[in-house]
Amino acid sequence: MSMLQFKIRRIRSTLMFILCGFCVILALIPLILIFYHTLSLGVGALTVEFFTQLPKPVGEPGGGLANAIVGTLILVALGSCISLPVGIFAGIFLSEFGNNMFAQAVRFLTDVLSGLPSIVAGVVAYTLVVVPMKHFSAYAGGVALGILMIPTITRTTEEMLKLVPTTLREAALALGIARWKVILRIVLRTAIPGVITGILLAIARAAGETAPLLFTSLNNRFWHTTLDQPIASLTVFIYNYGVSPFEDWIRQAWGGALVLIGMILLLSLAVRFVTQTRMKGLQ
Repeated sequence: MSMLQFKIRRIRSTLMFILCGFCVILALIPLILIFYHTLSLGVGALTVEFFTQLPKPVGEPGGGLANAIVGTLILVALGSCISLPVGIFAGIFLSEFGNNMFAQAVRFLTDVLSGLPSIVAGVVAYTLVVVPMKHFSAYAGGVALGILMIPTITRTTEEMLKLVPTTLREAALALGIARWKVILRIVLRTAIPGVITGILLAIARAAGETAPLLFTSLNNRFWHTTLDQPIASLTVFIYNYGVSPFEDWIRQAWGGALVLIGMILLLSLAVRFVTQTRMKGLQ
């Protein structure tokens, strides 16, 4: 290679590095602006009262969104209970036994479901749960969120399992280990950090949904004692408070948005710490 060719390749490499860095900055700017705007407008609402009290009646300042915070956690937990087993085992099937027409149909339907408008999932959950029960409930909200979470978990699990080297499977099978044990104890365990990342993406999407909850869990300004009652959620409160004419409610809506972002951030950091610690232990 001549000196001129070397310089040309180095210039191209430098230009691509600069271009990639510029694109990264462009991608981060909206995220930084959203977080800064939410933080500047919502931090003033974060008081002890905000986290411990119920919403005040219309026209009275103060109060908090304690029931909405707890309700969001309950709804996401219910959605996870529905979507995690279905999504993970569907992803395992597509990765390990997916060389047939049925698996191709499942992939296609999963991709279609991933692009499904959230309000449609709310209508489906309304038809399946609310209409037979004849009232709104946390169960219906959990079903709606679970429907939205399944495709993300399924496709992420499939792709992460495909990244596990085939030689690892062959070595385990050569030792006489049953195939189901190889999949669950070796392949899935190896891909668990990526699978958890997909689960976090699904949880983040579900936690930020409003439309399906309006059709299913509705809302509740009081503490909920059972899961077959309407239940409060941060997203619905943010929507209701954000469009209200009261300045105090708008301030609390920004506070609720900041809390929601913080919950997702803390969950992501906690899971990353646990998975990294576990992977170090396996090494």
